[in-house]
Amino acid sequence: MELSALSVTKTFGEKIVLDNINLTARAGQALGLLGPNGAGKTTLIRIIMGVFPPDSGRIEVDNKQISRSSVKFGYLPEERGLYPKHKILDQMIYFGTLRGLSRKTAEKQAKYWLERFEMGQYQNSPLLTLSKGNQQKIQLAVTLICDPDIIILDEPFSGLDPVNAGLLKEIVVEQVKSGKIVIFSSHQMSYVEEFCDNILLINKGRMVLEGNLRQIKRSYARNRIMIGFENADAYGELTSLKNSGGLGNIVKNIEKQDDGAVVTLENEADRNQLLASLINLGHSIEAFYVKEPSLEQIFVERVGEGYEQQ
Repeated sequence: MELSALSVTKTFGEKIVLDNINLTARAGQALGLLGPNGAGKTTLIRIIMGVFPPDSGRIEVDNKQISRSSVKFGYLPEERGLYPKHKILDQMIYFGTLRGLSRKTAEKQAKYWLERFEMGQYQNSPLLTLSKGNQQKIQLAVTLICDPDIIILDEPFSGLDPVNAGLLKEIVVEQVKSGKIVIFSSHQMSYVEEFCDNILLINKGRMVLEGNLRQIKRSYARNRIMIGFENADAYGELTSLKNSGGLGNIVKNIEKQDDGAVVTLENEADRNQLLASLINLGHSIEAFYVKEPSLEQIFVERVGEGYEQQ
């Protein structure tokens, strides 16, 4: 299955919220949908799901206009939508039947996901008695109850402690490997880097960056070298060598990092000369590799440092 947004434009009044947006998401892959607050991400999600029609453009599945009756969506909104005073199992069954499941199937699926999220003991508890993180797990269980073809997750890790975040990551990876399309929207760039094959970055309703995340990272200059030292004194000696001119003009900057350093070269072709200089210092080198920019660094470069983080 392949989901496409083709030249999608949407306005509200005089404001252009989305301006000629294109997106492709494939089965068995996760797409990271990124952008600062107000960029248009939620509007795009709602158009994909059929909540809003686009002013122009279209949403397709496998090169055909999307049919809401033949594609099942699972949507985890950033603003949660469960009933705090109702029993968890009852409302999971209710949401399952709303998605077209028989009551028997909905109950079976609800109990399966409660156990999968290690929440079976709470099935007869009101939602409000749970911690924020456990409520989040119930919300995701509801998202998955109908075995959706396309899963859209908006800030899914909000409120989760490391243990529950690890469980959620495991389940998301399972869904991707099972052939689902997963669209993942988050301000937590480390999670996007961990899950997503491709990204779409939008800002002020326009596409800023789109494509395979690995290829995007490799397109940046490869002149930053991570060096790991066995001896902590090596960093000081390397800095002294640079300051004395012993490295010539090949090094722009040296940053200390844990048991090593990140060296920024004037030219990426100078890597071998840098390595030779390090060997001449006589210290054991534990690591020497190109340090690619993080997704957060790419995001800030493309959008600007003043974006609002969540």
